[in-house]
Parts: sequence; C-alpha cells; structure tokens
Amino acid sequence: MKIEFMKRAIELSIKSVNNGGGPFGCVIIKDDKIISEGSNKVTSTNDPTAHGEIVAIRDACKELNNFSLNGCELYSNCEPCPMCLSAIYWARIEKIYYANTREDAKKIDFDDSFIYSEFQKNMNERKIPIFQMMRNEALKAFELWEKKKDKIKY
Repeated sequence: MKIEFMKRAIELSIKSVNNGGGPFGCVIIKDDKIISEGSNKVTSTNDPTAHGEIVAIRDACKELNNFSLNGCELYSNCEPCPMCLSAIYWARIEKIYYANTREDAKKIDFDDSFIYSEFQKNMNERKIPIFQMMRNEALKAFELWEKKKDKIKY
C-alpha cells in the first residue's frame, strides 16, 4: 500500500470535478509504478461505463497490450461500484485500495444500493424485465467455441 498512489487517485477525482466530471479518480499500479490513470468521463463522453476504474483498466490493458492485469493493483478514491468491481475481477487485478465508501458516495447522490439489491432478486422480480429467447440458435457460437483448438482462454 502506497500513500502516493492514493493521493494521485484523489487528485484525479478533484481534477475531474473541476473539469465538469464526476468525483472519481483511479490509478493502476504494476511493479510500483503507475501504468494508467482514469477519472470519471461519463458526461464528457456520453458513456455510462466511463467510470474512473473502467477508464484506467482500458488504458492499462492498452499499455500492457494484454487483457489480463495480473500483477496489478488499483487505487481508487471511492469503493468501486458493482460494474467497476466486476471489471476489476475480469481484469484479474490483484488488490484494490479505496478511500471513500459506498455510503459516502450515496450521500452525494451516487447510490448503487439499488443495483446491489437487484442482484439479489430472481430475474422475474427485477425492475428491468429480462427475457430469454432463441437459445438453441445462440448455442451454435458456444459449440464452435468449445471445439475451437486455437482459442485464447480468458
């Protein structure tokens, strides 16, 4: 755990607010060096997935030319939301350090408790209706993947 990395994530979050973005900043570290930085760009890019952690993950993957960030650590000024936490797991980041809590974020209208509660519900009880269709046709891609000899597993 390095204080200077968290200080940088906090600086990025403050800079984001001053530039019209949300109050979130993140850095990704490998071998004790910052390899990428991210801040919230949701409104500036009209991309609801452009959270600080996602921006940093995308840049880190480009920097390392790899979809796996194994061996990396992430410092964020706030506890990652459900989307970002999922992306962190998919990227195989090894450690997460955060400053503000999800309760702190909720106090300033960044409330993810609804999403957390939706995950606990049966699919037919969720706010956004979800329907399965054309499974048999869609299985073809999965069958091709299963038989593929030169696939890159991730």
